[in-house]
This record gives sequence, C-alpha cells and structure tokens, in this order.
Amino acid sequence: MCERFTIQISPELLAEIFSLIEVPICPARFNIAPSQQVAVIRKTAGGQNRLDFLTWGLIPPWAKENSIGSKMINARCETVAEKPAFRNAIRYRRCLIPASGVF
Repeated sequence: MCERFTIQISPELLAEIFSLIEVPICPARFNIAPSQQVAVIRKTAGGQNRLDFLTWGLIPPWAKENSIGSKMINARCETVAEKPAFRNAIRYRRCLIPASGVF
C-alpha cells in the first residue's frame, strides 16, 4: 500500500494532459506523505478540470478529531463502496491525484 509518493510533472504538461482551466503553480515534490497538501484534479460546476490542493487523508463523518485523517489513506478497491468510512466519498467526492511514482 502506498504511503508516500512523488510528482515531477511540469505545470504546463499537467495543464495540457488534463485540459486545466489555467496553468497551475505546482513545483516538483519528491516525498509527499499523509496529512500534507496534495495537488488534485477535480471538476468545476461547469464540468471543466481544475487543479486544487487538498489535505491527503479522509476524515469520516463520525470522527471526533481531524487527526484520524492521516490514518485513513488507503482503501481496498474491492470493498471501498461498501465500507461506511469511504462509501459517500467514493460516490460523491472523487478527484484525480497526479503522481510520478509511489513508494
């Protein structure tokens, strides 16, 4: 399971590949860990792709503390739609995380 990843794609190439609204400011990063800000691609209300920065981790609705988000970083693709922690996120809050490598 992935616990760290890297992104070394130029902002111009990201904009071209994903048809982004604007060229993002997204420097290369070599050791991205849970709880850090991550570049993600998501759709706007108008259906266009946009690059945003979100915190890596999932905070389930019943969590009393935000720190649980750094523990919930992986889900099994076979059961993600069934597990209460991930069910609504996989249905309604999807995004694409560009990565050059994982370790």
